[in-house]
Amino acid sequence: MSNSWWLNPCKAIDASMVEQALARQQQLTKPAGSLGRLEPLAVRLAGLQGRLKPGIERLWVTIFAGDHGVVAEGVSAYPQEVTGQMLLNFVSGGAAISVLARQLQAQLEVVDLGTVTPGLNLPGVRHLNLGAGTQNFVKGAAMTRAQGEQALQAGRDSALRAQADGAQLFIGGEMGIGNTTAASAIACALLGIAAAQLAGPGTGLNADGVNHKAQVIERALVLHGASRGDALQTLFNLGGFEVAALVGAYLACAQEGIAVLVDGFICSVAALVAVRLNPACAPWLLFAHQGAEPGHRHVLQTLHAEPLLDLGLRLGEGSGAALAVPLLRLACDLHGQMATFAEAAVADRPA
Repeated sequence: MSNSWWLNPCKAIDASMVEQALARQQQLTKPAGSLGRLEPLAVRLAGLQGRLKPGIERLWVTIFAGDHGVVAEGVSAYPQEVTGQMLLNFVSGGAAISVLARQLQAQLEVVDLGTVTPGLNLPGVRHLNLGAGTQNFVKGAAMTRAQGEQALQAGRDSALRAQADGAQLFIGGEMGIGNTTAASAIACALLGIAAAQLAGPGTGLNADGVNHKAQVIERALVLHGASRGDALQTLFNLGGFEVAALVGAYLACAQEGIAVLVDGFICSVAALVAVRLNPACAPWLLFAHQGAEPGHRHVLQTLHAEPLLDLGLRLGEGSGAALAVPLLRLACDLHGQMATFAEAAVADRPA
């Protein structure tokens, strides 16, 4: 039996620092509330970091990759080999997240949990080989409990590496052909919503393709219906190795006290699983954007999440979260570097 570390308490937010940061916001040379959502964002980061003037100088990005057995059902516009090929693109600097990580001076790591491409051994990639991708979840569980727990632990290990590096913000990204199907299936099971409402084009399916994808998901929901109320078993039945790793990373970040910036649809589904498993992790999760995948809105609403951006993104790999980092950094800079009325000798409005 496992030790179920994912149920361990999450770090408490520094309530007194939230109060101090709020007080500082009210002293800055601007009308109260005039910076809109940037103000509570800076205050929240102050509470998460335990610093009156929070900052995001040190940023950590982990891309988790894995293949999906459900691709055998014809649910993706791309061939499965792309997962393995993209690993090389990540580490050689050619992927969108590679460009963004360079621009943001972020630490980028790539973790391959298990792909169908045999014998991959790429310099700069952590190959964990949990299996040649997951099993086809319309025929059985996507992964064994042992594989699922190893994937959760892989996410935790990544969060611990981020912590050792002094990271002030963690971004998880994902790569895996077929993973919008897995994420949609998990979301349908946990939210009790029909697949036709949540299934989307993923990497570019046409209307017939989306309809077929929804039917495949419905078959899986019937097969695994008995464990619908169990978030962990639902993850193992319907998820991907990379989705489970994201869940583990988010929970470990909350336990260790690292703020998380959640990327798109697949990462938000991982966040939903994390919150169902351990609700105390929720305050540690910030949401970067609302993507183009139709299920994303439902998941964000369930989590009461307020995404920072809405740019019609649907790339994944952590790219949307990376794009939101400058906004977080500027919110911190405004909070920390603006003068107070007293410092600037500007008259405040009368009490």
